[in-house]
Amino acid sequence: MKLDQLQYFVAIVEHGSLRSAARRLGVPQPALTRSIRALEKELGGSLFTRETTGMTLTDTGRRFHIRASNIVHEARRAQDEIAQHRGDDRGAVVVALSIMPHVGMLPFALKTFRARYPGVKLQIIEGLFPDAEGPLRDGTVDFYLGAAPRTPPAPGLAMRKMFENRRAVVCRKGHPLANVRSLKALQAADWAITGVDYNVEDDIARLFESHGLTAPHVVLQASSAMSIMVSLAHSDLLAMLPVQWEEFPMTRDALQVIRIREPLPAPAIVMVQRPDFPLTPAAEYLSDVLSRYGPT
Repeated sequence: MKLDQLQYFVAIVEHGSLRSAARRLGVPQPALTRSIRALEKELGGSLFTRETTGMTLTDTGRRFHIRASNIVHEARRAQDEIAQHRGDDRGAVVVALSIMPHVGMLPFALKTFRARYPGVKLQIIEGLFPDAEGPLRDGTVDFYLGAAPRTPPAPGLAMRKMFENRRAVVCRKGHPLANVRSLKALQAADWAITGVDYNVEDDIARLFESHGLTAPHVVLQASSAMSIMVSLAHSDLLAMLPVQWEEFPMTRDALQVIRIREPLPAPAIVMVQRPDFPLTPAAEYLSDVLSRYGPT
């Protein structure tokens, strides 16, 4: 079993077909086919089922992919580690960020990181911890920074709390409810949500109920910062967002905070990574730079 065989296998899984993987790798498709057949012979079982829509992992393939992906991504990190320690500015860092770090930390950290590692490719994935957990475990993602999950990660991942956070009610500039001062006055409004877990609507309902109010009318669910920006700026929807949105340069002229009296706690901001695999120098530097821009 050779590293290039594992790389080919992982590429096929990631790109969904032999043709796409061959194009991405710059390798003839027959070479990938021979490589997979050799792996299947060595492992004693099929790794894929061939379908008209692409190639789907078998149960054996799914189990093997977890191990193979870890090996491939750690081999890449090992090369990056040595190169960066030697002062060779290359490699890649893959991070998963929830919405709060996107608007409250990344705008300030990116310039510093790029000045230090201009040749390192930075891949940023927007999402919540449940979306990042699998990629963290298989080595695709270096670390997750964002809203804490309701349930701590299972063994194999280490979670460190960075800071507590708060939320604010956000609306478009000139919203008819912009000057109210209580959560009760907002109860009849239509809401958009960006939750901290998959049960996103339950999150805002519990918050209203904690103030003796019935759950609000949720009409839109957004899973990205862009979606929530567009939705709020071009409608009368309201949303509870991290307080850092108030100073976000891209929306400062379009959105505003409704300054209600009730405190609106937010999930703590945490960093999650695999403790058994150290970050590369570039990934470590990025995590350090991002952490400088939390609340003081």
